[in-house]
Amino acid sequence: MGEFPERLRRLRERNRLSRYRLSELCGISSDQIRRYELGNRKPGTDALEAIADYFEVSTDYLLGRTDYPCVVKPLSSHKKN
Repeated sequence: MGEFPERLRRLRERNRLSRYRLSELCGISSDQIRRYELGNRKPGTDALEAIADYFEVSTDYLLGRTDYPCVVKPLSSHKKN
């Protein structure tokens, strides 16, 4: 089992979300969230991106490829003064 199940569970619990609520926010069934956390299933690209976007972390962080959760936002998303 990789880093993903543990990181997903930790992020969800740290944000005080139930699996059901996270599933609503990300458009993924709560059963899928449970399977991801148990390591019984790996997320597809769409699910992985939805989870990363919600928690504002990188997909690399979720997958255990880096220990730095920060997302680098494109310059176009920064407000101009």
